[in-house]
Amino acid sequence: MPGCNCVFVGSMIGEAMMYAIFQSGGHQHKAVPQEIVILEKLDAEVGEQVSFDEVLMVDTDDEVRVGTPHVAGARVTATVVQQGRGPKLRVFKYKPKRNYKRQYGHRQAFTAVRIDEIKA
Repeated sequence: MPGCNCVFVGSMIGEAMMYAIFQSGGHQHKAVPQEIVILEKLDAEVGEQVSFDEVLMVDTDDEVRVGTPHVAGARVTATVVQQGRGPKLRVFKYKPKRNYKRQYGHRQAFTAVRIDEIKA
């Protein structure tokens, strides 16, 4: 398309790609081998391997398996790459004509993991 500054990232035309949807920290994440996923804070050291058993869906080269609610026997293993904290968020509350002002900040802790293997 002329004049379009569109960027198509991760276009896998003609390539079969295995991925899984797993649950961690109350959120659902897409796991693709050798990609880094940002999760809620996990109690694990950097370099340690973690595994996730709550796999909701697995897409392999030949089939798609959807769990009710979890896929039996499926597992996602990953290595912890980084423990950190996100950017600071400023929260400011204000009510006009009432001399009410409150300000506080928050930084969410996170764990970055590299997906090593998806077992279906």
